[in-house]
Amino acid sequence: MKSTSRSPWAWIPTLYFAEGIPYVVAMTVAVIMFKRLGISNTDIALYTSWLYLPWVIKPLWSPVVDLFKTKRWWIVVMQLLIGAGLGGVALAIPMPGFFKITLIFLWLLAFSSATHDISADGFYMLGLNEHQQAYFVGIRSTFYRIAMITGQGLLIILAGYLETTTGLPPIEINLKATPGYSQNISLPQPGQDALNPTGNAFFTAFPQEAVISTQNIPARQMDSIRKIVSTHNLTMGFVGNGRQQAVAGKAGDVSLWSNYISNPLKGFLERHFQKEEVKTSGEQLCGNLTVVAIKLNGKPEAGKEMILNFKFKNGDNSLKLLEGERLAFNLENWEQPAYLLFQADPKLTSATDASFKGTSGNIHLAWSITFVILAFLFIIFSFYHRWVLPYPDSDKKVLKSEESIFGAFFRTFASFFKRKEIWVILSFLMFYRLGEAQLIKMASPFMLDPRQAGGLGLTTGEVGLIYGTFGILALTAGGILGGLAASRKGFRYWLWWMVLAINIPHLAYVYLAYAQPTNYLVISLCAAIEQFSYGFGFTAYMLYMIYIAEGENKTAHFAIATGFMALGMMLPGMFSGWLQDIIGYKNFFIWVMLCMIPGMIPVFFLNVKPEFGKKVKEEKKTM
Repeated sequence: MKSTSRSPWAWIPTLYFAEGIPYVVAMTVAVIMFKRLGISNTDIALYTSWLYLPWVIKPLWSPVVDLFKTKRWWIVVMQLLIGAGLGGVALAIPMPGFFKITLIFLWLLAFSSATHDISADGFYMLGLNEHQQAYFVGIRSTFYRIAMITGQGLLIILAGYLETTTGLPPIEINLKATPGYSQNISLPQPGQDALNPTGNAFFTAFPQEAVISTQNIPARQMDSIRKIVSTHNLTMGFVGNGRQQAVAGKAGDVSLWSNYISNPLKGFLERHFQKEEVKTSGEQLCGNLTVVAIKLNGKPEAGKEMILNFKFKNGDNSLKLLEGERLAFNLENWEQPAYLLFQADPKLTSATDASFKGTSGNIHLAWSITFVILAFLFIIFSFYHRWVLPYPDSDKKVLKSEESIFGAFFRTFASFFKRKEIWVILSFLMFYRLGEAQLIKMASPFMLDPRQAGGLGLTTGEVGLIYGTFGILALTAGGILGGLAASRKGFRYWLWWMVLAINIPHLAYVYLAYAQPTNYLVISLCAAIEQFSYGFGFTAYMLYMIYIAEGENKTAHFAIATGFMALGMMLPGMFSGWLQDIIGYKNFFIWVMLCMIPGMIPVFFLNVKPEFGKKVKEEKKTM
């Protein structure tokens, strides 16, 4: 027997948890996954930003959800399609051309998720009476945020754990600095102990106890040795050099866009804002170096990579790793050694030591397992919601003539764009988060990139904990505070405070880029401050969308506003990786700060009733 009523507690938490997971997978988890799989920042930002498109244009096909079938049917079917998309990503990751194939399945996931959003939000209004809608609006937002925490935190931590446990035993290198020690810097060769008659793969270091002199060497000698090491690692394929993946076009093709816009702009930026490089004279003294060879003793499987990540473990920070933080061993290069290059600080004069630990893992396998778990989760969601969702009498398909449907559809859109302040509205929607749209794309790559590339050199698990757990909790707290503040004195009173809150704390990333702190708590605090302020400042954005949506076509106008909201995130995010690759993290985060100016200009022209927001009863989920 079909039940027309069930306890909302039985389906609202799971429905909105299921709504949040695919969004955060497409927007954040995919970014970190591609970074760990060696894709360049330019390609990550460009192609994952295109995944915003379904949320941008979802108002265009929202009438289809009303026209065909019921919203209950759409929810169940879309959750199956989301599970299929997640499963396709899991199967595609181990393949040689994984980047193109995973993007196809992520597109399936994104369109299914956007359609699921339409049907879930519609079903919420049909399955609950007016009193229940007001009561459960906070519950649905809470479980949507729990999904964000799960996606950006727990899933990333799980993937990081699998990365370090699906590989070979860890390897440790002890580095000692000795005054007066004289050394000839050369590329060490594996000895007889590199032979592996058992066939079981493991990593070895030569020498395992490395010694470096505190006697400084000229910069020209250092540059020469570093070039030899980096060239060897790159030529042999050990360095996953942030490769760009062509997804369309023939090799050598130059588009009109590249020829007349992007390439000239790139040249201008490189001339005036190139990544900061330390320029030294050839004879300037700059510390000393030593080289350690790393050998994989065991044949890997065809098409598989064994990734070895080296990080500082303990000891004196005056000894640092210059080359070899991430080494990729495969069937083509495993018989050759890879090289690590260590440097002693030029100011170091006394004996000291440090330890560096290398952990290996099958990164492709780790991420495949993560997505398999997600795929099964959504299959369970689909079957569960097929059983638990009620059958509201009002949840029926709408049968109208083709002419009346399209006539009403276009009239609804026209009524939104006929508003006399439409240019102010669109400018605010597009530019309010201009800086945040770029920062959010590069925040995770910045934390993951090695320190010599301008990043913070964190592990996948550390980023998951910092940005995905502490950050989301701070974001939630900021959003709650913003809602409470607006309900007390109104939206207009807090508008400028919220504008400043969403922009000024970007200074935290400027500090991180310039200082590159190693203290885990400092990094966590900076990320939490930025996310808390973003949550507080984003309240103004949501309240303004609710304000402009009021009227006869409230639902449709709010959907249009959310489309422009997604577009305002998609377009800046698309070029953020390209820009960062050219100007470096330091200049990039300064640029993010400057982007607050276009976002502030429309605020001067906003016309909002002073009392609006004091009694907001409905809250839309944060995207």
